[in-house]
Amino acid sequence: MARRRPIGHALEGGLAYALFALVRVLPVDWASALGGVLARLIGPLSPVQRRAARNLARALPELSDAERRRTLRAMWDNLGRVAAEYPHLGRFAPYRDNSPVEVVGVEHIDEAKADGKGGIFFSGHVGNWEIAALAVEGRGIPVALVYRAPNNPIVDRLIRRCRGPVAKLRVPKGPAGARDMLRHLKAGGHLAMLIDQKMNDGIAVPFFGRDAMTAPALAELALKYDVPVYPVRVERLEGARFRITIHPKLMLPRTGDRNADVVATMLQVNQMLETWIRERPAQWLWVHRRWPD
Repeated sequence: MARRRPIGHALEGGLAYALFALVRVLPVDWASALGGVLARLIGPLSPVQRRAARNLARALPELSDAERRRTLRAMWDNLGRVAAEYPHLGRFAPYRDNSPVEVVGVEHIDEAKADGKGGIFFSGHVGNWEIAALAVEGRGIPVALVYRAPNNPIVDRLIRRCRGPVAKLRVPKGPAGARDMLRHLKAGGHLAMLIDQKMNDGIAVPFFGRDAMTAPALAELALKYDVPVYPVRVERLEGARFRITIHPKLMLPRTGDRNADVVATMLQVNQMLETWIRERPAQWLWVHRRWPD
């Protein structure tokens, strides 16, 4: 099995490079549309389709079977578009003429820039989550992008190259990355985090009415270093056009019970994400192992 893995990585990486080369030469709208078409065709045939259907049924039982089928098909469309938009991330810079991205809540970014200390911006795998940091960096706040590296190192190199326009500083999850996060935050820097994936050794926090193992790092850092936390929502409006909304900073609990405050903070975060997902369920990545089976 160990010998097969490099071969599998090479085949997977070669396919990824070929697809990225194809969509890179297309106009961004065409590339996005092509990615959506391919994912709608291939995604429902993949092994994770069953998991996505189960997650959706448990989280949103009020949807009819037909609504769930449409939601999952649209989820694959969004995921395919995100993949095809990677080589074009630099074209999604907001604040320039004819940008395909509008930003709401710019005043909250400016507030974070002016307060003289570090901060945390968080989002989830909604819309095209890769462009969230562009709204912050475009207002003069360099962010350290916290990310989970793909298992395939070839694909990881490709994605890191595409992410170049999004954030100059990228911090991989893990012990070394945790130390980098601490240094960056203590030096007055800002972090950008996606916090909606399962963490096996995290804490149990309700999400869509069921406990989900949730990474507590955001709350622990914010409470320990007394830095603000800003929610960042990305919505796909139509095709390759987006709205990024920067919400006001969260009101963090400070009861003196650190463990309780961490749980209460992450509950706020999960509730914010749940609201976004309920409003646009097709734009969240239902394939994650977010809850215990």
